[in-house]
Amino acid sequence: MDGDNQTVLSEFVLLGLSNSKNLQVLLFLIFLLLYLLIMSGNIIIQILITTDPHLHSPMYFLLANLSFVDMWLSSNTTPKMIIDFLSENKTISFAGCMSQVFLSHCIAGGEMVLLVVMAYDRYVAICKPLHYFTIMNLKRCTGLVLTSWTIGFIHGISYFLVVVQLPFCGPNKIDSFFCDMPLVIKLACMDSHDLNTLMNAECGVVAVTCFMLLLFSYTYILITVRQTSKDGASKALSTCTAHITVVMIFFLPCMFIYVWPLSITWLDKFLAVFYSVFTPLLNPAIYTLRNKEMKNAMKRFIGKFLCPKGNS
Repeated sequence: MDGDNQTVLSEFVLLGLSNSKNLQVLLFLIFLLLYLLIMSGNIIIQILITTDPHLHSPMYFLLANLSFVDMWLSSNTTPKMIIDFLSENKTISFAGCMSQVFLSHCIAGGEMVLLVVMAYDRYVAICKPLHYFTIMNLKRCTGLVLTSWTIGFIHGISYFLVVVQLPFCGPNKIDSFFCDMPLVIKLACMDSHDLNTLMNAECGVVAVTCFMLLLFSYTYILITVRQTSKDGASKALSTCTAHITVVMIFFLPCMFIYVWPLSITWLDKFLAVFYSVFTPLLNPAIYTLRNKEMKNAMKRFIGKFLCPKGNS
């Protein structure tokens, strides 16, 4: 390929979710509301965990970090999608597109590892309760969170360094609402089949490894829970059920987008929306609605800060 033809593209066109003007206005209102719920829900979780002494434990420290990651996961793509619903010029700069490629894999990789860390936390709490606070001390929890971010960064930068060097000189239309890595690779002026397969395989190694670790961890935990007292088993089962639900919601779309791509455009868009919008929205709902301690913390927060007279 001639070097002069490899730097022609300075921007990409995002085709989005729909071409209908009326539908785009409706989608704008829906996704704006969902994004505000995502941000407010996850911020509330972080505030509760930070301000309530009853929640100053390893599990909630990790949950606060998950909420922080979910905010970034959604903010990487959702604001641009919302703006584009009312925009005639649905373009994204080359730098912006490469940033989305990097951040989407960096954040997703970090969240996968963080979910494994949360499973390890539940394993220690249920299987080694007497040593829980010794093993899951603040130093170790902080180290595990930093490890998740480091692995996520390595995962994201490896994709970024490959994609940013590809020769883009022809088509620039991406049939999605963000710069999804497989769709960006298809626009390169080269035979991208082998590269796409390699990238999916690399993503598959990370996703499947984390998913298998989670599967084995929660299977072992549930077996252990059956052998404990009824009261302890009930509480542990409730917590683990919430964790398992979050794991399934996060991993299933990832699997079908990157590990076993179905190449069905409307389904790929649906999975991408579910992954980047509904996963960060459902996580805080699952953890607060199913968690008695979080609900009690919310009541204490409302009583202390919003209704101080009624609390006195």
